[in-house]
Amino acid sequence: MKSRELNAPDWLTGRPIAHRGLHSKRLGLIENTPAAAAAAVAKNYAIECDVQRSEDGEAVVFHDLTLDRLMLSQGPVDALTAHALGQLAYRECEDKIASLSQFLAAIGGRVPAVIEIKSRYDGDMRVAERALSIVTAYSGPACLKSFDPAILVHLRKAGAACPLGLVAQARYDDEEWAPLPHEQRKSFEDLRDFPLAQPDFLSWNFGNLPHAVPLLCRQAIGMPVMTWTIRSQQDLPRAQLWADQIIFEGFEPCS
Repeated sequence: MKSRELNAPDWLTGRPIAHRGLHSKRLGLIENTPAAAAAAVAKNYAIECDVQRSEDGEAVVFHDLTLDRLMLSQGPVDALTAHALGQLAYRECEDKIASLSQFLAAIGGRVPAVIEIKSRYDGDMRVAERALSIVTAYSGPACLKSFDPAILVHLRKAGAACPLGLVAQARYDDEEWAPLPHEQRKSFEDLRDFPLAQPDFLSWNFGNLPHAVPLLCRQAIGMPVMTWTIRSQQDLPRAQLWADQIIFEGFEPCS
């Protein structure tokens, strides 16, 4: 494969990255809300968030495919329009589900945004296209990443100028991945689409460190590696040895 210059600015791994914002149920700060983003900005942490599609194709900031865990309502996220989702109440805070545009407006370019595009692995690229459109118009530092290499391939073909990252791990054999065909899960494990996806950075599962993949990315091709999810100070030494930056929750690494 012909070598390619990585789009990996210093801000990509310059600061610890707050997983879904600096959320804390004790403080009434719920994951992926503008309030959790504001809390991270106040501590000068970069912010990771999740986006998926609404019924009308908007990119909304929410992790789960269903509303049940966090909201008073139930059902699939993509069954409702962005406007309808924005009217729903969280169980434990006063925030509303934000569109990606609203979420980035809350950040206001003050810290980097690491945006994970959630995939249903069905070939539908609407949320990827919408997220790219929003990030392209955004003046602050932001990147896009996904577990789904097909999304990265699509974003490359669409001319994405922002850094693109592959989220990956060593194994895809737990319950979360059971709906996918065995061959597709094996393809993810083998990184078969890595040359096509052409990631600028790797976002690697902390539970699979150390591992040859992030080691080779860092040492052989100079690709930055962030690792998720770090949940204690005790995990910091291993994470910092094998990755360039952490994605954290449940504690503050700079406190």
